[in-house]
Amino acid sequence: MSEQSSNSSVVDGYDDHVMPIWKSLHVPVKRAEGCTFEDFDGNEYLDLFSGISVTNVGHGNEAVVEAATDQLEEFVHGCSYLHPAEPVADLAAKIAEVTPGDLEKTFFCNSGTESVEGAVKLARKYTGSKEVIALEMGFHGRTLGSLALTGNKGYKKGMAPTINDVSHTSPPYGYRCSRCDGGPCDASCADDLERVIGSHTSGDLAAIVVEPVMGEAGIVVPPKAWLGRVQEIAHEHDALLIADEVQTGYGRTGELFATEHFDVVPDILTQAKGIANGLPLGAFTASAEIADAFDSGDHLSTFGGNPVACAAALATIDELQDGLVDNAREQGEWLASELEALESEFDVVGETRGLGLMWGVELVDPSEKGPQQVSPKPDADLAGQVGDYLREESNVVMGVGGYYKNVMRFQPPLSITREQLEYAVDELRTALETVA
Repeated sequence: MSEQSSNSSVVDGYDDHVMPIWKSLHVPVKRAEGCTFEDFDGNEYLDLFSGISVTNVGHGNEAVVEAATDQLEEFVHGCSYLHPAEPVADLAAKIAEVTPGDLEKTFFCNSGTESVEGAVKLARKYTGSKEVIALEMGFHGRTLGSLALTGNKGYKKGMAPTINDVSHTSPPYGYRCSRCDGGPCDASCADDLERVIGSHTSGDLAAIVVEPVMGEAGIVVPPKAWLGRVQEIAHEHDALLIADEVQTGYGRTGELFATEHFDVVPDILTQAKGIANGLPLGAFTASAEIADAFDSGDHLSTFGGNPVACAAALATIDELQDGLVDNAREQGEWLASELEALESEFDVVGETRGLGLMWGVELVDPSEKGPQQVSPKPDADLAGQVGDYLREESNVVMGVGGYYKNVMRFQPPLSITREQLEYAVDELRTALETVA
């Protein structure tokens, strides 16, 4: 950028030449460090969204930058599926070491969407079956294949997905579930899978794809028994469980992978976002038996496994294991109690839920009943106003999302300090007092 660059000039450049983008946060970033970034007018913001749960070890992490720079000076690209590269081999070995159970072999791609689509291809090749079940309200990407798995018409409008053999089943969203009467999820929705398999499939099931914690649905955390029951049903039908850890992986929930909270080893585990702290990299990992179903040429990616991104990922994992996952767990325990206090204090806070440093605050209109008449009406307008207040008055960037667009999302870099979190909670309280 030139010395004359400003917030408005950067925004104008987007308006003129970049296709339509999500503008709910919309702070032009000039530089970033740790848990903060600065715009072109010199304003500093506390980042509680991490680029949608990506910069898990903090903006500008020195170890990650150094690792990427060192690899840049060696070579940038040789296509890792044509010419073996040391960072790729080392990262694959490291992932085999840190992922749960017998997950041993990894395919590298560039994004979470690609990792999900690749995992479905592998499941189909291994099982010889075609059909897939995903969750209502779930999110797995925006390409036409992954969009078929996504259980939200808001992402699909005007763009018919290309995978036809997909069905959807109930999510473990107890707060808005008539089965649970708005209370905590009792995991009985897992058994609804049997109904869906019996009524919506032809019995040719290859995989069930789920997020261990549902990010775009509104940080929906299932009860401990749910994920294991889903896998049990999948295996009873000779299908695989694909755990989509694109958003939950790499320390976000206070464990390196969210499936560890539920004592489940998925058959295939997808990864992206936090894996390389901002460099484009995705992956899916499976046991050797399942992975070896792929023959040479069954799947390929020109840029997948870029050595610079893989070097950054190796450094990212080292940083996570050197205390940041522990910090996510410890800070998350403190944050849980603080958000629970907000839930008691404000009628417009319907529910707070999360794990580690992945928390949602669901905002509601307590005067009206919402979907299925079990909980108050979602208040997307209030959530948008609270997000605007935090950004404009408190210099805090907090994501706003959820299936009903009414959930404030705490997903900061895992390096965040208690002082920064205290400021964020205090400002959220002030925003609720002022706006609500």
